[in-house]
Amino acid sequence: MTERKPPGVSFESFVDKQIRDAQERGEFAHLPGAGRPSASVSETVYDELWWIKRKMAREGLTVLPPTLALRKEAEDTLIAAAAAPSERVVRRLIEDLNVKIRDMMFKPPPGPPLGLKPYDVEEVVRQWRERRAGGRPGASTG
Repeated sequence: MTERKPPGVSFESFVDKQIRDAQERGEFAHLPGAGRPSASVSETVYDELWWIKRKMAREGLTVLPPTLALRKEAEDTLIAAAAAPSERVVRRLIEDLNVKIRDMMFKPPPGPPLGLKPYDVEEVVRQWRERRAGGRPGASTG
């Protein structure tokens, strides 16, 4: 607990003395982040959500607007479809993705435009077959 400021002593000199005494006792020697600039010092604009953003960064979380999240999901789904073990799995992945895309097309959320349209399931399956057959057009596996 800190002592009370004595009467007649300016507040600034009282605080400076307390800081100086704490430094002499070594109370600031092993603080976390010692010797590194504070993250908030480099920020020029005040952001009242800074603590949420810092917590999310520490936890490895991101929040994208719904349209951007669906674009990312579409990209990931196409990669998963390319590596799918069977044609049935490819069809299920693309059909599920198309349901989400159609839903967002007809009920657009706030944020940037989606910029996607439903994928042609047969075309994605055809590409999957070609990759599966080693790139030979017309080769078929089932």
